[in-house]
Amino acid sequence: MSERPDVTNNIDLLLDALPAHITDAIQDIDDDPADLLEVVMDLGRLPEARYRDEERFLSDREVTQDDIDYVIGRIGEFGEDNRAGIPRTLHRISAMRNRRGMVVGLTCRVGRAVFGTVVIIRDLVETGKSILLLGKPGTGKTTLLRETARVLAEEFRKRVVIVDTSNEIAGDGDIPHPGIGRARRMQVPRPAEQHGVMIEAVENHMPEVIVIDEIGTELEAMAARTIAERGVQLVGTAHGNTLDNLMINPTLSDLVGGIQPVTLGDEEARRRGTQKTVLERKAPPTFEVLVEIESWDSVTVYDDVATAVDAILRGENPPAELRSRDADGKVQVETVHRELIDAPALGRRMAPGRGSSERGGGERFGGGGERFGGPRPRDRSSSGGGSNGAVGPAVPTQRIFPFGVSRNRLETAIERLRVPAVIVREMKDASLVMTLKNYYRQSAQRLKQAEEHGVPVYVLRNNTITQMERQLAQVFNLREAEGDEGGQPDGESGKRSNGSEVIEDAMVELEAAISQLMNGERSGIELTPRSSYIRRLQHQMAGRYNLRSESRGDDPNRRVKIYR
Repeated sequence: MSERPDVTNNIDLLLDALPAHITDAIQDIDDDPADLLEVVMDLGRLPEARYRDEERFLSDREVTQDDIDYVIGRIGEFGEDNRAGIPRTLHRISAMRNRRGMVVGLTCRVGRAVFGTVVIIRDLVETGKSILLLGKPGTGKTTLLRETARVLAEEFRKRVVIVDTSNEIAGDGDIPHPGIGRARRMQVPRPAEQHGVMIEAVENHMPEVIVIDEIGTELEAMAARTIAERGVQLVGTAHGNTLDNLMINPTLSDLVGGIQPVTLGDEEARRRGTQKTVLERKAPPTFEVLVEIESWDSVTVYDDVATAVDAILRGENPPAELRSRDADGKVQVETVHRELIDAPALGRRMAPGRGSSERGGGERFGGGGERFGGPRPRDRSSSGGGSNGAVGPAVPTQRIFPFGVSRNRLETAIERLRVPAVIVREMKDASLVMTLKNYYRQSAQRLKQAEEHGVPVYVLRNNTITQMERQLAQVFNLREAEGDEGGQPDGESGKRSNGSEVIEDAMVELEAAISQLMNGERSGIELTPRSSYIRRLQHQMAGRYNLRSESRGDDPNRRVKIYR
C-alpha cells in the first residue's frame, strides 16, 4: 500500500481562543503550523510554542492572569482531570492549579485527525482480533486509535462504540469530531468511572468493537477482560512502552495474560533445567495483538501475544514484526526474534553451571555472535575512540543520524551507556549514520550519498535498544576498555579472553541475584567487584526491576550491592 496520511487539525479554532498577541506571534513564525505541538502559558513566564524540532518564545511579555482567564472563557469546562477542549475539535487544554484551585498555567495541545495512519496495521485490524497499542506520550497512540475506529465503522461497517474519558478521541462537546466517522461515542463523566462505562457500552448498545484510550487501573483491566470474554473486539491503549515492562506491571499485566509464580517438583525442575520457582502466564491474554508505537511510520508488532509472553518467560526472544513506512508510503515488514533485556529474571531458563540463556533465539547482552560490537559497519574510518579505547573527555562527540532507526530507542541507548553522542535531524550534520539492513540492502540514495561524502554507515540487524548499545560500544571502543579494566587475575586460566565475556558473566551473576531477591530467598546480595562501566550497567538493570543498588568499597574491589 502507498497511502499517505492526510492531516486535519482545525488549528485556526485553537488560535482564536488564544490572546491576540500570542496568535499573531504564531502566525508570524515561518514554520509550518502543522508542526506545532502545543502552546504553553504559565503565569509570570513568557508564552512558549513547542514544535516537533524546537521550542520558541512567542513574546517578551510575561503571561498574566487576564491572559489565562481569556483562554478559559473561550473553551469548554474543565473536568476532574483538569482537561478541557474546544467543541467539535480535537484540541486539548490542560490546566495547572495553585493550592487555592486557581488556574495558573495552561498547556494548549494541538489535536489532529490523521487519515491514513492505520495503513501500517490495517491487516491486523481486519482480522477482528483485539489490539493493544503501547507507546510513549506524543508517539501518536490516540491518533492511531481514532483512525482505527473510523476505518472499522465506515469501511468495515461495524458497530463501533468509543469510550471517551477526556474527550480526547472524539473532541469536546456533545457532537463528536468527524475524525471518528460513523463510530458512536460514550463520554465518561469522571475518569474513575471509565470501567463502569466500558461495561455499560457492551450491555446497552450491542457493539461489535469497543475503543478505549488509556487503560490505567486494575478495574479497567478487569473490565477489558470481561468485554473480551463476551466476544467483542477491543482496540485500546495502555500505560507502558514495551511488552516486557507491561508484563512486570502488577496493575496491567492481566492485559497480556498475567504472570504468576509456580513451584515445580524436583524432577520437573531438573527436566526443564530451571529453578524450582518459575514464572508462568496465568490466563489467555485480553488482547491477542500488541503494537509498540515509535512514531506514525514505525511500529513493532506481536501478532500472537500469548506466544510472545511465553517465550519471554522461558528466557527466549519473542517473535515480532518490525514495520516501517517509507517516504513513498509503502509499508515494509521484517520478521525478527526481538531481543529484550527487561524480561523478568525469574523466567530466565538457566543453563547448568553458568546460568546463561539456554535457548535464547538471539544474543545475550554483551555476548555471542559478533561480540559486543554487533553488526559490522560498512565504513569504520571514524570510530571516535581515544588512544586507549576508553571513553573520556578527549573523545569527540559523535553526531548520529538515524535512518530508519528508532530515534527514541537510540536516545535510550546513548543515555544508558553515557557516551558522548547526540542525534541530529539532518544527514549533512552527521558524523555517522545508523540504519537497518533492509534499508541498506535497498541501496537508498541518501545512504549512498553519505558514503560518498565519507560519513560511515553502521548497519543494525534489528531496531532494538540492545543492538544499538552494542553498536555504540563498538563506535566508542567500550569493549576494548572493558577488557583492560574488567579482566580477571591470571589464575583464571585465560577464561576471560575479552571484555564481552566479562560483561556477560557480570550480567549472568546479576540475573541470578535478582532471581534470589524476587524469590524472597535473600534480602541483599553483594556482587563480584567490577569496573565502573560494568557497575553502571548493573545499577541500570537493578533499577529496571525496582530494586535498590549501591556501590561499596574502593577500587579495585569496588562492587555493587542490590537489595529489595
